[in-house]
Amino acid sequence: MNKRDLIQKTADKTGFTKKECEAVLNALFETITETIESGEKVQIIGFGTFESRERAARIARNPRTGEMVNVPARRTPAFKPGADLKQAVVQA
Repeated sequence: MNKRDLIQKTADKTGFTKKECEAVLNALFETITETIESGEKVQIIGFGTFESRERAARIARNPRTGEMVNVPARRTPAFKPGADLKQAVVQA
């Protein structure tokens, strides 16, 4: 499912127009992005938690050249599914 499909399905379930659903989804994605950029978590009980995690600096091998390179520490986005979401997938 892509974003267009998600908008259509949301419009079908809610009775809102696709344009209204797109605006809400865009605002939701933007809010989640801004929140995890600032280092905070977005926790939706039963669904999951969006957060950013720190990845430690490490030494890695370039697969083309075989050369060892230093990879600096960085933050990366992460999602941890909630219990209800996990259970729904198991029962599907």
